[in-house]
Amino acid sequence: MSTELPRVDVAVVGGGVIGLAAAWRARRRGLEVAVLERGTFGQGASRAAAGMLAPVAEADLQERDLLTANLESARRWPAFARELADVAGVDVGYRACGTLLVARDRDEAEHVEHERDVRERLGLRVERMLGSAARRLEPALAPSLRLAVALPDDHAVEPLRVVAALVEACRRAGVRLIEGFEVGDLSALPADRVVVAAGAWSGGFGDGRTAGIPVRPVKGQSLRLRDPSGPGLCDRVLRFEGGYLVPRGDGRYYLGATVEERGFDDAVTALGVYELLREASEILPGILELELEETLTGFRPGTPDNAPVIGADPRDDRIVWATGHYRNGILLCPVTADWVAAELAGEGADHALRPDRFVKEPAA
Repeated sequence: MSTELPRVDVAVVGGGVIGLAAAWRARRRGLEVAVLERGTFGQGASRAAAGMLAPVAEADLQERDLLTANLESARRWPAFARELADVAGVDVGYRACGTLLVARDRDEAEHVEHERDVRERLGLRVERMLGSAARRLEPALAPSLRLAVALPDDHAVEPLRVVAALVEACRRAGVRLIEGFEVGDLSALPADRVVVAAGAWSGGFGDGRTAGIPVRPVKGQSLRLRDPSGPGLCDRVLRFEGGYLVPRGDGRYYLGATVEERGFDDAVTALGVYELLREASEILPGILELELEETLTGFRPGTPDNAPVIGADPRDDRIVWATGHYRNGILLCPVTADWVAAELAGEGADHALRPDRFVKEPAA
C-alpha cells in the first residue's frame, strides 16, 4: 500500500471505533478527513471488546465526571445505532437487554448490596431481588444463587458490527481510509489537525513540545462462545465477581475479561481461560456446554484516573486527544465523536474529561 498521504484538514491516528466515529462526525461537518490505522480497522481493542453499554454497572461515587459522560453517551446510543443503520446499512446489534449483577454467597451478597446502595445514592435505577426472583427472569441461573440486582438501563451492542458500520459510513461520507500505515511523528503528518485515537498505543505519541498523554495498556483475556442449539441460555448481561457474560441474542456469547497489568503481552493463558469459565459456570452452569469459538486478548487504554482524555492539547491545539477510554470505549463512542467533531469545528465542548487534568499550558 502506498504511504503517500494527501493533504487533509484532519488526520485521525487509530482506526478503532473511537477514531472511525470521530472521523465520520468530522467529515459530516465538511472537513477533509483521513483515518490512519497501522493494522486493520477495528482489530485492536474494538475487536476484543464486550460491547456493554453499562453506565450504571460502571458507576462509582469517586468518578462522577465519568458517570456523567457515560450516561450522556448511553442516552445517545439508540439514535446513533439507528443513524448507522440508515447511513451504512449495518445493524450494530443494539439490545436493550438490561444487566443482572449477581452474588453466589454471603460475601458477594454484601458486595452487591453495597453496589446497589451506591447506585441508589447516585439516583440510578436499580432493583434488588432474591436469587429465586432472578431465576424467574433467567431460569438457567444456578439454584444456589443468593442475590441479584437488576440494572435495566444497561444495554449492549456488538462491537464487530459497530466497526463494520463505521467503516462503511466513513467510506460513503468520503473519509480517506488508510490501513497498514504506521505513524511515528505527528508533526510530519500533512494535516491541519491531528486526532490521536490510538487506544493503548496513544501514550507513545508526542514530541519535545507535546509530550504524550499517560496511557497504559491493561490486558484483558476473553472468550467467544456459541450455543449450536441457538439462543436461550440467558437474555440479559450477567455481571459477577470475576467477569461478565454478554449474550448476542443469536446463540453467541462473550465471556470476559481478565484485568492484567502486563504491558503488551498478548498471550492467552490456560489460567485466564480456566478462571473465566470457572467463575461463569458457578453462576450459569450451562455455559460449560457451549462451544468455544475463539480466545481473545485486548488492551484497554488506561489513564492514571481510568477516565478518557478528550480534547485539544493545551500545549498545542493542533493535537486533539481521544483516548484513554479504559473499559468504556464502546459506550463512550457517540459522545466522544461529537465532542471531537465540535473541537475540530472550533466550537469546543464543555466537559470535565479534557487533557488539562494531565498537562498544563506552557508557562509564558
